[in-house]
Amino acid sequence: MRIRIDLAYDGTDFHGWAAQPGLRTVQGELETALATAFRLPEDERLRVTCAGRTDTGVHARGQVVHVDVDEGVVGASAGRSPQPPLEALVRRLNGMLPADVRIHRARAAAAGFDARFSALWRRYAYRIADTPTAYDPLRRHHVLHWPRPLDLSLMNAAAADLVGLHDFAGFCKAREGATTIRTIQTLVWERDEAGVAVARVVADAFCHGMVRALVGCLVAIGEGRKEIGWATDVLGQPVRTSAVHAASPRGLTLEEVGYPPDAELEARAVQTRAKREAVDD
Repeated sequence: MRIRIDLAYDGTDFHGWAAQPGLRTVQGELETALATAFRLPEDERLRVTCAGRTDTGVHARGQVVHVDVDEGVVGASAGRSPQPPLEALVRRLNGMLPADVRIHRARAAAAGFDARFSALWRRYAYRIADTPTAYDPLRRHHVLHWPRPLDLSLMNAAAADLVGLHDFAGFCKAREGATTIRTIQTLVWERDEAGVAVARVVADAFCHGMVRALVGCLVAIGEGRKEIGWATDVLGQPVRTSAVHAASPRGLTLEEVGYPPDAELEARAVQTRAKREAVDD
């Protein structure tokens, strides 16, 4: 059976999502916990697929993964627990995982569900405290402290030119064979009740380092170091240049992943794979 798992994590002490030998990663912690929960030998270690791989230091409130496992193994793992097997799995995983990772729920995935390819969009938030009153030391791992005030009206004017279908090569770290064409659905800055500047960024998908580079570009405009038109200048570049400084991972959080109705999951996954393969080839 395929299981959908929704989870959150504080990325501060992780070397990103993806498993890497000798490094602490979210995927590594989760896969180790799953193997223990399902009582699997080392050579049968499960592999999970996530909606979006986060970089070192980036957080998530709404990460989604799927994992395939024999249904009998799932039932046996619950033991004598009076809870349904997947509810018991959540309890067991949260008992084994470190405090900076938490499982919200686990459930049988609908037919055709793929955590990565079935997704319609991913929503990130980037938070910046640019005034002394907005900076809260209790949130220092999740909000970037910026020493100069930012003009959100300038940042929103520049951001408006980035919305839509574009080649974002100027904002991405190059990966051989990977497309940099993406559709940004929303890119807007607002202040929350504490006065923190919050960017809401929604796109069908993001390429490597894209959100942090977008934020870095817009911050330069918001504090007056660059003109509004600089964002479109960067957008027209065939590769990312040293002029674009990626913002710190500290302020970035994957907030939510959106999926179509269950009946459309498989078609969406097929469509997404076809687009990726056609462009990447």
